[in-house]
Amino acid sequence: MNTNAGSGYTLVDFSVTSPAPEWYAVNDGVMGGESRGGPEIVDGQLVFSGQISLENNGGFSSVKSSGHEFDVSAFHTLRLRVKGDGRSYQLRLYTDARYGHSPIAYTAEFPTLAGEWTESVIVISQLSPRFRGRALSGPPLDVEHVEAIGLLLGDKRAGEFELRVEWIRAE
Repeated sequence: MNTNAGSGYTLVDFSVTSPAPEWYAVNDGVMGGESRGGPEIVDGQLVFSGQISLENNGGFSSVKSSGHEFDVSAFHTLRLRVKGDGRSYQLRLYTDARYGHSPIAYTAEFPTLAGEWTESVIVISQLSPRFRGRALSGPPLDVEHVEAIGLLLGDKRAGEFELRVEWIRAE
């Protein structure tokens, strides 16, 4: 993997055939909700789509990678090329940090413009630890051992959604 800070580091590029992490869905059904959504790779893009339901205290859908570890210690920002639906999504990084026995997500929101490709930039030092939507005071993000990347929609607005991701880079 390229860890040269001068040229950036592509964490995931869905338009190439190189080995990429597997992606799977984690929806609010784990807590009784009825939202549905998931990942699909289509035409060199990760398509994260579905429907948010507010029934049974629901309201979120997410996808998460598995099978790769990333070292982003030489970088200051993460850049995503996305085409959204006008809603704000969360980028989530996971390490071996736990709250109880469950993983902590290090998160930051990014906006999308309906039907337009944009590049969102997230400062790595501004990712904040969260557990099931609650802010935590720590531990700090272990930038050398990122075990997974995730995306989440949890804006408590019912309805269809779609986010397309072409790539995610560290810079």
